[in-house]
Amino acid sequence: MHTKPDWITAPVIADLLHGALDLQETAHGVLPHRLPARARAQCADGQLAMAEAQPSGVRLVFRTRATIVELDTLPTKRVYVGAPPRPDGVYDLLVDGRLAGQATVTGGNTLTIDMTTGTAEHRPGPAGTLRFTGLPDRVKDVEIWLPHDETTELIALRADAPIEPAPDRGRKVWLHHGSSISQGSDAASPTTTWPALAASLGGVELINLGLSGSALLDPFTARALRDTPADLISLKIGINLVNTDLMRLRAFAPAVHGFLDTIREGHPTTPLLVASPIYCPIHEDTPGPSAPDFTDFGTGRLRFRAMGDPAERASGKLTLGVIRDELARIVEQRAAEDPNLHYLDGRDLYGEADSAELPLPDELHPDAATHRRIGERFAKLAFTANGPFTDHSS
Repeated sequence: MHTKPDWITAPVIADLLHGALDLQETAHGVLPHRLPARARAQCADGQLAMAEAQPSGVRLVFRTRATIVELDTLPTKRVYVGAPPRPDGVYDLLVDGRLAGQATVTGGNTLTIDMTTGTAEHRPGPAGTLRFTGLPDRVKDVEIWLPHDETTELIALRADAPIEPAPDRGRKVWLHHGSSISQGSDAASPTTTWPALAASLGGVELINLGLSGSALLDPFTARALRDTPADLISLKIGINLVNTDLMRLRAFAPAVHGFLDTIREGHPTTPLLVASPIYCPIHEDTPGPSAPDFTDFGTGRLRFRAMGDPAERASGKLTLGVIRDELARIVEQRAAEDPNLHYLDGRDLYGEADSAELPLPDELHPDAATHRRIGERFAKLAFTANGPFTDHSS
């Protein structure tokens, strides 16, 4: 047991927390949410509830000269019946913008999910403590990025020197919405999801509304985007609509228009980038839904397959090809009256050639190396040269 100096305990409050839209008081502390309470109340879907409470892009940001920092948290670990244990969620420590450490928290609640029956069981567990030592003995800006795929209640933040909110760096705020790929599925850590990487390269502050399985053009999500202050906005639309087989072409175009109309109510002239899906072979020309293939599940390998029939496109079923064509058409149509609306073909981030080199391991989600590639390409296309997020005022 290590000897503790005189700790300074900081309340975990909104002044230190970046990237969350809401804080829920719990019996233990606070739980960051990436959708506001009113939005959460309008949908009882368990997948959405789990995704929005996983704090992708959420981080504690403060200034201190402390050399030791501790954070008490209560994580919720996911266990999948029949699969090997999942690794614990990773916390990234940044000092003055550079990665200075990584750690995990053991214990926590357990959510046991049976994918064959669609059932889940929640069991309470103990809180844990994250400890970073050996920080430089000087005034510095510290960021602790919470796990992008593990629900995390924040209990207490301690340090061996005073903590105060970091001063505003004057960076633009980039608000992004997308699917599990945007949330960071299969990324190595919270600062290496492709949006986090792109934000770092673009020099902007990220609010990540990537919602695993839940980028479905929901009106409550559009309202959350509308009501969130931002300087730049991007939407990654398509893959979840296909793999849930949620709607047909007749509904898709009006839903996109309505989603954009709602966002424009709050952000009438903000640069707004609509990105279509990255290349995904199983759904390029084959409709959904997607279904898990449990053949090798016991070894930790899960794959997905498309359950639709390409012939069903004639009856309005959506494929990624259909969605790209429709999104390009919609943006071109609206851009005639909205010069700050832009389109990005997702295959420019990850295309057929990339698929041959870095295939999607489970047929749907990119691995860590592909997240880096997508993030670097997005930053180059959006934040540099004549990109839609480049400041052209000078």
